[in-house]
Amino acid sequence: MYTTTDSHSLVVASRAMKDLLVLAERAAQSTTKVLITGESGVGKDLVARHIHAHSSRRHAAYVAVNCAGLTETLLESELFGHVKGSFTGAYRDKRGKLSLAHRGTLFLDEVGEMSLRMQALLLRFLENGEIQAVGSDQAEARVDVRVVAATNRNLSDLVAAGQFREDLLYRLRVIHLHVPPLRERPDDVQALMTHFLDRGRQSITFTDEARRAIQRYRWPGNVRELMNVVEQLHWLTSTGTVGIEHLPVSMRSGPAFSEPLNDRRRQVADNLYDALVTQGASFWEHVYPLFLARDITRHDLRELVRRGLRESRGRYKTLLKLFGMSTRDYRRFMNFLAAHDCRVGFREFRLVSESLPANPVSSPHNPNEPQELTAA
Repeated sequence: MYTTTDSHSLVVASRAMKDLLVLAERAAQSTTKVLITGESGVGKDLVARHIHAHSSRRHAAYVAVNCAGLTETLLESELFGHVKGSFTGAYRDKRGKLSLAHRGTLFLDEVGEMSLRMQALLLRFLENGEIQAVGSDQAEARVDVRVVAATNRNLSDLVAAGQFREDLLYRLRVIHLHVPPLRERPDDVQALMTHFLDRGRQSITFTDEARRAIQRYRWPGNVRELMNVVEQLHWLTSTGTVGIEHLPVSMRSGPAFSEPLNDRRRQVADNLYDALVTQGASFWEHVYPLFLARDITRHDLRELVRRGLRESRGRYKTLLKLFGMSTRDYRRFMNFLAAHDCRVGFREFRLVSESLPANPVSSPHNPNEPQELTAA
């Protein structure tokens, strides 16, 4: 079953997902709020788009906001807008996403990451439909918005811990749709694999051993991980035939669900590192887009940086060469790591290197180059 919503596709073959889509289409006929839960990477955003595409609001805007990707101040401005001069950098009036979604659908992704203050502001909007821009002294006109929220966290546990408002949970969870993880719907694995392979630039076949490894793998990263693996196979496999040796290490070693989370992160980092160092991939062309698409996490990126610093003996400038970047990208790379809280201290790797022979990939120190103390 292939269901297309704009440029996004839902590919389902399992009974569980077919039943879920039936419920989603029934929910689409009302204006009731919907809460979609499920692990990261299962396709909660596609289910939300499916609801919008089958609703009477499908001709209006579908607006998505990632609540985990913005600070509290920025999220408030993103949702409610702001007036000129309300804060540093507010050079003009800006309409918020709630206003832009008028008569349409607002998708709040990772709503469980909202601060308690933002939860209170969202609750007030859900109760009266009024929006008040940051810096404005009065509420604007009411807007008609259908809210669909999603989270990979257990909101009931967050309520018990005092981290999520119980009244907001009841407001959002009028209709509850849970997307099962990919390991619980093996029929979808083959359908999704075929779909992603058909979108590639070359035809790929699998050896029997590789196919068995794929079938027994537990896909802890769900659909995002499967899509990422297929993309890697397209540009890592030169012959068009995928053997067991071409698959990520985690897939060769059996079920991933029994492995600790830290082991999985190291395996993801090792796979990315191998692609960068031995396969000629580039950080900006391959790793950076995966991070922006949330196919890899901050923890994965930190592990990758640690792996590189271990090899470069704690020198970020040498790390640039390992990761296929120009030395001119030093500040861009460091600013990127700082902005996403992915910097790793280099001192522990420098201390280890004191008792080891010189690294052949390291470059001699240039006293004119800026020091890397900011990387700590």
